[in-house]
Amino acid sequence: MADRHYIDSSQLQGETEKQEWGYVEGVEWGLLYPEANGQYQSPININSREALYDPSLLEVQLCPNYVVCRDCDVINDGHVVQILLKSKSVLTGGPLPRSHEYELHEARFHWGKENQRGSEHTVNFKAFPMELHLIHWNSTLYRNIEEAVGQVHGIAIIALFVQIGKEHAALKAITDILEDIQYKGKSKTVPCFNPNTLLPASAPGHCHPVCPFLSDPLLRDYWVYEGSLTMPPCSEGVTWILFRYPLTVSQTQIEEFRRLRMHVKGADLDDESDGILADNFRPTQPLSDRIIRAAFQ
Repeated sequence: MADRHYIDSSQLQGETEKQEWGYVEGVEWGLLYPEANGQYQSPININSREALYDPSLLEVQLCPNYVVCRDCDVINDGHVVQILLKSKSVLTGGPLPRSHEYELHEARFHWGKENQRGSEHTVNFKAFPMELHLIHWNSTLYRNIEEAVGQVHGIAIIALFVQIGKEHAALKAITDILEDIQYKGKSKTVPCFNPNTLLPASAPGHCHPVCPFLSDPLLRDYWVYEGSLTMPPCSEGVTWILFRYPLTVSQTQIEEFRRLRMHVKGADLDDESDGILADNFRPTQPLSDRIIRAAFQ
């Protein structure tokens, strides 16, 4: 297994191209990162009526075979919250190339200042207050995530919309420590975290002996399309898998994210900035000639 370490998105470009960027209106990422001008950029709006039902997606069912992670690092990098997952969890099946394994590297959260916005993707132009990304790299073809970025079949990202409702019990392990990483550059180690709890799941039981999620109807319905990273360098070659059914967190839990800061402690802020880390989502990009496939009718 490759060494697990924190990757700032600018590191994926190499030290010589490191640039400061942010979610500020009027800042054109394409001027700093040429790949952001590509034809197949993410996120996009999912028009559910125009999605093409593809029964081949069900021939080999999507299988997130995740294992419990010990000593996970939770990081505020000034752009998003990351959970670095050190255990070897893999994703196979569905739209991914047959017999290829994609290793789970991290989870990332994007959210809005208000409940009416926050997700990167939209469904029929409806935004959710938060979106969670589970970022995987193809460990069958590549040696590490840096090598996989921007390559054919290099990256697969599971996206989950998040709605407001009852408390998400498993995510409490993360939201309870967010006050400890309030400022940019802060991190906290969580002794134990199960990435399976970040997937939509109905009642426990009826587990498949190889992949415990094969029998769960909430994991059968998803959309898939080819796109890019949604943060610089915005490299393409990303297979996006967007689950139809959202996760649920409480209003209290999402407010913990909205208390985070995008700056280091003690930094001088511009007059126009309140320093709050939120609205950290990229606007939807043109679909161009891409087809959105659906694993359900």
